[in-house]
Amino acid sequence: MDLSFTPDELAFRDEVRTFFRVAVPADIREKLVAGIQPSKADMVRWTRILADKGWGVPHWPVEYGGTGWSPVKQYIFTEEMNQTPAPAPLPFGVNMVGPVIYTFGSDVQKKRFLPRIVTLEDWWCQGFSEPGSGSDLASLKTRAVRDGDHYVVNGQKTWTTQAQYADWIFCLVRTDPQAKKQRGISFLLIDMKSPGVTVRPIQMIDGSHEVNEVFFDDVRVPAENLVGDENRGWDYAKFLLGNERFHIACVGVSKERIRRIKDLASSVRFGNERLIDQARFREKVAAVEIRLKALEITQLRVLADESKRQKGTQDPASSILKIKGAEIQQATSELLMEVVGPYALPYQSEEDFGRPNEPSIGPDWAAAIAPAYFNLRKVSIYGGSDEIQKNIIARAVLGL
Repeated sequence: MDLSFTPDELAFRDEVRTFFRVAVPADIREKLVAGIQPSKADMVRWTRILADKGWGVPHWPVEYGGTGWSPVKQYIFTEEMNQTPAPAPLPFGVNMVGPVIYTFGSDVQKKRFLPRIVTLEDWWCQGFSEPGSGSDLASLKTRAVRDGDHYVVNGQKTWTTQAQYADWIFCLVRTDPQAKKQRGISFLLIDMKSPGVTVRPIQMIDGSHEVNEVFFDDVRVPAENLVGDENRGWDYAKFLLGNERFHIACVGVSKERIRRIKDLASSVRFGNERLIDQARFREKVAAVEIRLKALEITQLRVLADESKRQKGTQDPASSILKIKGAEIQQATSELLMEVVGPYALPYQSEEDFGRPNEPSIGPDWAAAIAPAYFNLRKVSIYGGSDEIQKNIIARAVLGL
């Protein structure tokens, strides 16, 4: 299998690289380099720059705003975006619910929702996990009972990322409590402004507000917001999670983080010696780079086989990408912690220094490293925990 790029693909890479170098607003790029998450306004501004270029949803079918690029060109685009760095489009719309809608949704749903995802007029969030139903997602208890032309929804979702910004939430709901647990679930689109929807923040270990609890109390949802067939939501969720796991690999993000590690380690000194000159530190960086190269080749192999897969199905090898991509993201964040050393302290308490609520000591670039390290502990869990992914690999890849 030839995994090298063709001359046409190399020319495309140069075009994309030039666009990102010119088009990404400087203030947004500076945030990403520093490890600071873009604001909602930043995301809307950048998404519309991409949409104006026609590159907002490059992997979608052309009739819904896609580019018609080959899987390899889509891969190149994502890699260059990650390494610029530039913000990735909001995944909940572009990579998750959007493909579900254009693959399984009605024509009305496609016309209503897809254009607004492209331009981020609608901010989506994901309503899957519940208290007690995380890795065992099929045990979810949120109920949707048909009442005429509506479903009445009651229940709770948790760890709902950026629900505080969301206009819509795509939910797995139980519509047949008598069926086997995977067979009684439906996929429902719910307006977050509906009466009975309540969002409560969950404070993260780094002090930020990224995730939430979402409560549904007799929320009436038009039946036309059901995606596909009733009680087939589990099939659509598996399709969605396959897309999510593929993108969680984040090869380009890890490449950019390794570049930053080397850059910072070249300026950090312990005594008269730069950190980058310490043999043990260089060995750690090299070990992560080797693992990242193996991940990149695996991802290219998955891309090369994409044309062979049946429409609406996902390669179980995406579970391998998810596991190894998460491990490498965490390893690079650990190396950044080693670079920053004692300046990684996210704050100084009044007890320690007598200066409450003051910024961390040390260089400006140090402040975001510890919060990012803590935040990246989650990537082994979301999108399906590593243990679940290993079960999928054992069954679907190894045939055990």
